[in-house]
Amino acid sequence: MLDIKKIEAAINMISAEKNIPKERLVDIIESAIKTAYKKDYGSKDENVNVNLDFENNKIEIAIEKEVVKEVEDPATQVSFEELWDDAEGFEEGDVVEFDVTDEVMKDWWAESFWRIASQAARQVIIQKIWETEKEKIYELFKDKEGQVINMKVDLVEWAKVIFDYNGNKVVLPKSEQVSRDEYKAWNRYYIYVAEVSKEENRAPRVTLSRKRAELVPGIFKEFVPEIEDGLVNIDKVVRQAGIKTKMLVSSDMPEIDPVWTLIGQKWMRVKSVMEELWWEKIDIVPNVDDAAEVIKKALSPANVLKVIPWKDEDSVIAYIPEWERAKAVWKWWLNVNLASKLTWFRISIEELKSE
Repeated sequence: MLDIKKIEAAINMISAEKNIPKERLVDIIESAIKTAYKKDYGSKDENVNVNLDFENNKIEIAIEKEVVKEVEDPATQVSFEELWDDAEGFEEGDVVEFDVTDEVMKDWWAESFWRIASQAARQVIIQKIWETEKEKIYELFKDKEGQVINMKVDLVEWAKVIFDYNGNKVVLPKSEQVSRDEYKAWNRYYIYVAEVSKEENRAPRVTLSRKRAELVPGIFKEFVPEIEDGLVNIDKVVRQAGIKTKMLVSSDMPEIDPVWTLIGQKWMRVKSVMEELWWEKIDIVPNVDDAAEVIKKALSPANVLKVIPWKDEDSVIAYIPEWERAKAVWKWWLNVNLASKLTWFRISIEELKSE
């Protein structure tokens, strides 16, 4: 049989640890007992009421039935004849509760019933804890999609990194981690809230990321107030997480140099962002009207001599000194590929050999 005192103690503990209302846990257990009763004693159509009375240390189980003249569904209906002497107190359509607690308590099958009910309750509680935590995390982040938040690492278990956000545990999935990062407990990191969604019949979804390109301008906002003030615009960002980021920036105010605003005096601003990204390289490119000039800057740190159209309006050839090829191409053609994505041009590299 279920021990009411033990159930109450378990509810109090789970409620405190998982921050789930006690009433919700009680509902879960009562629902599990209802399901077990329908399976072992009644039918799926029966209206079963269960009440865990912690004050009096007892459980009450009752069946609801509608009073009718002629019974069509014995599981949900009862006739006046079946009510015997009590029939005078009811009218057709009234709902009557039949207490079946003693039936369950005294039945030889009761021990098995309570074991099944306990197992069902345990499984449902585990599932509800998971769903409740998902819902709680959703509520915390539902207005933060697209934002960058600074959070503390709570626990690192192999590939699993758990962050603490206002006392709540949030997982950074392996697919959104950067191998260059060294995740250690108590260290703080800027995290990009990539997705917050809630669909019918599906658990809420919150996806955090250290890998998305949007993380970088989000961190810059923390160190460059001119971005928040609208004086400097970050027009586009492309990134190979952990290796290199390229940013296209502009300003509507001629007196402001957007590149040096982000770099800062003695490179302090950009260095602060790079430190947050474990010294990932960052190239900041001015978004000017001259496309050739943008392409030249996008191929930094290479020195590009000239850029000319090639094949079609979306393709160009960038000419560089022969000794600059390694800088222009970089590892696995990463530099030129990022420059192409940043500028919307397919860029081919040609070397101009010295005489």
